[in-house]
Amino acid sequence: MKKASGFEEFMVKIFTSGSFLDIREVPLDVRHRILATLEEDSRVVKVLVETRPEFVNEENLLDCRNFLKDKPFEIAMGLETSSDLIRKDSINKGFTFEDFKRAATVARDNNTTVKTYLMLKPLFLSERQSLEDMVKSVREAAPYSDTFSINLCNIQNGTFVEKLWHKGQYRPPWLWSIVDILKRTKKDFPDVVITSDPVGAGSKRGPHNCKKCSRDVADAIRQFSLTQDISCLEVLDCECKDLWECVLQ
Repeated sequence: MKKASGFEEFMVKIFTSGSFLDIREVPLDVRHRILATLEEDSRVVKVLVETRPEFVNEENLLDCRNFLKDKPFEIAMGLETSSDLIRKDSINKGFTFEDFKRAATVARDNNTTVKTYLMLKPLFLSERQSLEDMVKSVREAAPYSDTFSINLCNIQNGTFVEKLWHKGQYRPPWLWSIVDILKRTKKDFPDVVITSDPVGAGSKRGPHNCKKCSRDVADAIRQFSLTQDISCLEVLDCECKDLWECVLQ
């Protein structure tokens, strides 16, 4: 809040890389102090917290709403994909699409909006499979979501993904893939906010096209995420797009 002292208004996102609603991570008294502080500050226009679906229940949501009063409140859940098979075998999240739908329904019934995280190209999927899975996931999760954030898989140190990458058995997603996904899903759901921030774009370990266009394409993706203007993506082109299309085939 000290860092935001110069802002006239702002949104607060509380990302614990876990679950804000799990009292083993964030004790109840700490939750209450945080939310009360945010409620008291008129500059805070919205509060967003990250959680797994198993902690989303009426008791937890009513507790949060009790402190936030009428201030907009949103929960973010890492669904990653609507496919239970991919979520189990490629990501190992430990919950099902039905668990997500239940949590999202409870949230909306208690005056809370839902942000859904999806992941493009976890292990064991081809470029085409991962692209189509994202489009399918947005379509299937849209009835339960107010906002989507599509994260692009990148190579982290010490992971199984890195091990396979070193063997030449995994490549981070092409930026052309997320461009295609954003264009298709935004046309399907013009009133839903769909975003993506390609972390590490252009690097070997991050999502990339060729060296010539990666930076410009990543900037266009971020611009679209801010504006929701699909024209940001429709002007993009590069010679490497032909290679990406061959990869899809």
